[in-house]
Amino acid sequence: MEIIEIYQDKDVLVFEKPSGIPVLKEGNIKISFADIIVKKYDFLKEVERSGIVHRLDKDTSGVLLVGKSDKSLLFLQKQFKNRDVKKRYLALVWGNVKGEKGIIDAPLGRSLSDFRKQKAYPLSLPGKGIKREAVTKYRVIEKFKEYSFLEVEPETGRKHQIRCHLSYLGYPVAGDNLYGFKNQKNPSNLKRIFLHACYIKINLPSGVLKEFHSDLPEELKEVLENLKKDNKKHDYQN
Repeated sequence: MEIIEIYQDKDVLVFEKPSGIPVLKEGNIKISFADIIVKKYDFLKEVERSGIVHRLDKDTSGVLLVGKSDKSLLFLQKQFKNRDVKKRYLALVWGNVKGEKGIIDAPLGRSLSDFRKQKAYPLSLPGKGIKREAVTKYRVIEKFKEYSFLEVEPETGRKHQIRCHLSYLGYPVAGDNLYGFKNQKNPSNLKRIFLHACYIKINLPSGVLKEFHSDLPEELKEVLENLKKDNKKHDYQN
């Protein structure tokens, strides 16, 4: 599997993580993103967590930061912990999202019915177990007949936050088999979850405030193009 490097300096490496590979070893998975980069950049063997600063879900693609030393790793991780990092994702969701933008403010906790999942709770309903603050902003980029294309900005960094929050709102991410609804329809040519980490803005150890961008992978662009064609057909018929 090809791993694309999009930036490197004396402290930091930045990659485009492909879909279909976990960032770190999990379950019965034989190879992880960390395994691949350590093989290419031997010095990362000496860095905690192979320098991995943050995580993306296995099937989510996009920008991923790696510290080249323990010192750099801690510097970058601290910014994520303090919420000093600006992150944006692109997501296609099932359904027509109401309005043009919104904020989802719903704490997340481990689902009691499925250990693999997170559960969102209304602020007014404490519920059982440990819950953590979770806030997600979103805006609609384009609407299709049965889907909406969103830019999503998580203000917190909880596990599965975007996927859980959008499902809680009633608009699960297309291709998401874990948080999707039973009657959910996915575009016929979509073979993965439609979630891509497209942007990160962060201060580097060098003192430079840096922005990193990642375009949608070709397979996701094709999904959008097909939906646009369907929109035109629908408009023509009406």
